[in-house]
Amino acid sequence: MFMIGIDINSVSTTAQYTPGTIGAVFDDGFYKVYKYVKYSDGTANLDLAAGDVVYYVDDTGYGTHTVTADVSDATGQEIGAGVVVAAVTEDASYFWVQIKGAATVTEALGGSAGDGDPLTCVGASDKALTKAAEADSTGVYKPVVAFAVDASAKEIICDFPY
Repeated sequence: MFMIGIDINSVSTTAQYTPGTIGAVFDDGFYKVYKYVKYSDGTANLDLAAGDVVYYVDDTGYGTHTVTADVSDATGQEIGAGVVVAAVTEDASYFWVQIKGAATVTEALGGSAGDGDPLTCVGASDKALTKAAEADSTGVYKPVVAFAVDASAKEIICDFPY
């Protein structure tokens, strides 16, 4: 389906995207895909900048399309939701996150990530990604949500779940 009139930079305290709803996915036709989500600023009351990484809020976040940048509010194993496209400063705001394609993140990639390394949200700092371990002695699988293209420039290829 081709959609027009989508402003991926819009942020609002009321759902603005029409005819879709929260959780809608938009393919821009230029190798990038976006998802419409709702923000929970979390326990740390974090504001977002373009390029920050967000995670689904606890185990209900994916189903309600609610995200946070506060890893302490992504209970259990963090599930990455996407890369923020525009600054978000109010709790319960609606906005678009990029889930597929090339992006630049604001936070340094953790875990000594290098070019080509797989990246995960599990064990990352707030608003960030970290290198997915090659061997996991704890038996906890870490979902890969992106790959480092140029780690020093914080350039990634997103592959977050829909």
